[in-house]
Amino acid sequence: MSDATSPAHTKTSSTPTIGPPTIRPDEAAHFGRLAAEWWDPRGSSAMLHRLNPVRLAFVRAAVDAHWHGDPDSIRPLAGKTALDVGCGAGLLCEPLARLGAAVTGVDAAPENVAAAAAHAAGSRLAIRYLAGEIGALDIGPFNLVTCMEVIEHVADKSAFLAALAAKLAPGGLMVLSTPNRTAQSRLLLVGAAEAVGLVPKGTHNWDDFVTPDELRELLAAAGLSMGAPQGIAFSPAKGLHLSSDPSLNYIVTATRTA
Repeated sequence: MSDATSPAHTKTSSTPTIGPPTIRPDEAAHFGRLAAEWWDPRGSSAMLHRLNPVRLAFVRAAVDAHWHGDPDSIRPLAGKTALDVGCGAGLLCEPLARLGAAVTGVDAAPENVAAAAAHAAGSRLAIRYLAGEIGALDIGPFNLVTCMEVIEHVADKSAFLAALAAKLAPGGLMVLSTPNRTAQSRLLLVGAAEAVGLVPKGTHNWDDFVTPDELRELLAAAGLSMGAPQGIAFSPAKGLHLSSDPSLNYIVTATRTA
């Protein structure tokens, strides 16, 4: 599907939800209101544009390590399927498609899915986009499942991760990133970032942030084993970058427990 010339498309599922609901309507509405600016690197999603290359570098290294791929290949995901949950307007879906995957993006906000499909069509990328509860969508399984900066926004973290795990194919790879619940993240992500406009006001609730130990336990309950967390840190010299310090934000892999 990736790099094909057929247009992207959207779909809203009407399938009854399986398990407890995970979407918070107010959160979905908040991000839906930002849909028109998602692809503007100077707009309300500016921080995501800075964060995306950092996340992609981790994903690429994880994909190469998991499938023993050639690090010089430009399409390491050729022949594989990828699912991005909480895809927004497709900032991660489009690079995954260019890396060769047949990509599906799912988001809680129909406005985001519509913006994602329009942008993918303009980029001549055939990416499937859907809006709705991930547990209600009969779309899996996938070789690669990604979920970036989402778990801190869901209503039921255990149910959400169980739904993600259900979409992961045997031998597949999951990659998740999320803010850590620390004094540093409260000061910088909730306080400073929202105060200066790097992140829209009301985006984060610090009490919903998840520590690496908590995420490991949640993933284990879903039948997944978490890899060592890698920090995403900020410095004036480097900007956002992969780091050994997970106190602000971190990114991890997960695989099915043997």
